[in-house]
Amino acid sequence: MNKTAAEARALVAAMLAPLREIAGVEKVLCPPFTAIPAVSAALAGADIGVGAQNMHWEAKGAFTGELAPNMAREFCGYVILGHSERRAYFGETDEQVNRKLRAALQAGLIPIVCVGETLDEYESGRTGEVVARQIKLGFAGVDSASAARAVVAYEPVWAIGTGKASSGENANGVVRQVIRRALSETFNDAFAESVRVLYGGSVTAANAAEFFSQPEIDGALVGGASLKPDEFVAIVKAAVGP
Repeated sequence: MNKTAAEARALVAAMLAPLREIAGVEKVLCPPFTAIPAVSAALAGADIGVGAQNMHWEAKGAFTGELAPNMAREFCGYVILGHSERRAYFGETDEQVNRKLRAALQAGLIPIVCVGETLDEYESGRTGEVVARQIKLGFAGVDSASAARAVVAYEPVWAIGTGKASSGENANGVVRQVIRRALSETFNDAFAESVRVLYGGSVTAANAAEFFSQPEIDGALVGGASLKPDEFVAIVKAAVGP
């Protein structure tokens, strides 16, 4: 919940030129609802996608304050689903994430499906159980052809906004041993290997290369650092590699 439309335009203006110079990296900006049209217009002609931070699963109706899939699709190519803050603060469930995923795919959006464990779950050794459940219930009943368009983001809740990022080795292990295994059990091995998996949780210019160097991590879901033009550009540059 950051940036008015005017502030979002200024943020995009500050990093657009350097971002356009970075080749070989898929870049997506996900502003709050009110700034989506402004950001979409500011990025016209640029090779940078726009995404929504959330959406409802119904096509229309009396759901005050919600964003329908076709409303998001008017300006966006992507949508974040099941972010840990949605789960923690607004009671979003795996079943609701599943309904949103189905609706997003039907609307032609690329869903970024977030999974991750809380500090208590992490410290009690339940990471595998929790993340595997989120994957299996989140993708339940979705056919593999449609699901192949989705992106998964592993964002341990205990690392979001705390400055306590997971180590690259730990995150890589969760992606390999939990996320891809759960995707394999839900679909098949080939599908699990092909899905792009991001890491999210206190990603900064200082630690981005550590995550990007891991064989199972395909990118980053960047939070607070995306509000700082120089920091975000440095993270994107780190994705290119040494």
